[in-house]
Amino acid sequence: MKEYQTIEEISGPLVFVEIDEPVGYDEIVEIELPNGEQKRGQVLESNEEFASIQVFEGTDSINRDASVRFLGETMKMPVTEDLLGRVLDGSGRPIDDGPEIVPEEREDIIGAAINPTAREYPEEFIQTGVSAIDGMNTLVRGQKLPIFSASGLPHNDLALQIARQATVPEEIEEGDDEDGSEFAVVFCAMGITAEESNEFLADFERTGALERSVVFSNLADDPAVERQITPRLALTTAEYLAFEKDYHVLVILTDMTNYCEALREIGAAREEVPGRRGYPGYMYTDLAQLYERAGRIKGREGSVTQIPILTMPGDDDTHPIPDLTGYITEGQIMMDRDLNSQGAQPPVNVLPSLSRLMDDGIGEGLTREDHGDVSDQLYAAYAEGEDLRDLVNIVGREALSEQDNRYLDLADRFETEFVDQGFDNDRDIEETLDIGWDLLSMLPKSSLNRIDEELIEEHYREDVDEPGEESAGDESDGAAESEAEA
Repeated sequence: MKEYQTIEEISGPLVFVEIDEPVGYDEIVEIELPNGEQKRGQVLESNEEFASIQVFEGTDSINRDASVRFLGETMKMPVTEDLLGRVLDGSGRPIDDGPEIVPEEREDIIGAAINPTAREYPEEFIQTGVSAIDGMNTLVRGQKLPIFSASGLPHNDLALQIARQATVPEEIEEGDDEDGSEFAVVFCAMGITAEESNEFLADFERTGALERSVVFSNLADDPAVERQITPRLALTTAEYLAFEKDYHVLVILTDMTNYCEALREIGAAREEVPGRRGYPGYMYTDLAQLYERAGRIKGREGSVTQIPILTMPGDDDTHPIPDLTGYITEGQIMMDRDLNSQGAQPPVNVLPSLSRLMDDGIGEGLTREDHGDVSDQLYAAYAEGEDLRDLVNIVGREALSEQDNRYLDLADRFETEFVDQGFDNDRDIEETLDIGWDLLSMLPKSSLNRIDEELIEEHYREDVDEPGEESAGDESDGAAESEAEA
């Protein structure tokens, strides 16, 4: 342990200390003020003469008379299974008036990268209870699937809904055995207001979700430096529960935009050369260090699945934060302002949404065997209805064929019945797919060209298709005529 009383400069969240020998990068520092108050920090840069330190609790009360101690170790998270049910602040300290945490181990918060050859390919279904995700953009264990939102949209409500509803359902196919792993949630809130924090905690306690969760809460008035370590503390906890205690852990990170703003603020204090829109040039690497901590490891029962949530500044999906996030993760869930204005809960737009691992996580033995076909056909039908809405604005519904009007009605019902389910409604995959079949049965069988015929015979609702299959030819003629008129 080395101690100095040679503070040379204080700039924003940074303290510059004169030293006589280099100290380690990311080394933890204790700063003791003359009044006995202690603050913690972390080494950002070091050379033979100076060390720059980012202070977690802020630098407001620090002066040149303070003592600086370099502890000779990086920051570690005290982890134990007893963290489940606890609420911690952004630095990992309990704030729930519970007993002191007695750790089983102390893990480095930077974590170790998973060897690519040791990764298990993600292909097992996680049920969130949200039809727009489960049915159309399925989440699988070990995946990182972000939610792209915008200011004023209810992404916090969706995050809470997923946190309390998400489960690993039992295998559907008879004869498959469960691996016995339990499900846990690590909820990491960064840069939220005190009001939002109280709402989160009240919802967790009201629904009982807190019993299987670990909550990290970094408030908007907490130092920006603390916001950099909060997700790393949360992910270290998740990795311990997953790979040491065999839990299937879902990590919800909200809001990643606040995290990136903290990166920009600290970069400006360090007088770094900025990249796009003032964000640090290393932001891609920094985000990858967080997102790539999701996954499964061969020989381990547990898994770490991530749902990062970010608000796109100015609703711009080309902004550096969503842009870089999209490069690293396996898809995205897009929230839509128009659907929100119509009252849809949650306002998820399935057309620009994507889950790249969905095909490997659905189907026989994981979900129902008709899942993939229903999803494809619903996507195509809803897209057709969306296109026809633009045409209706020009020629009116009367100029469209009966078939086209069916697609329009399906698009309306898809938004009001499939997407708009409310934030308190927990649907299993069976209910989600049954609603999908109700919608698809509005179309004649001949239009269901993405579904296997055996599945159509098994699930198609005849009573919904009033005109019957024999009218399909007339409808197609009418469609051709209206197209020519248009």
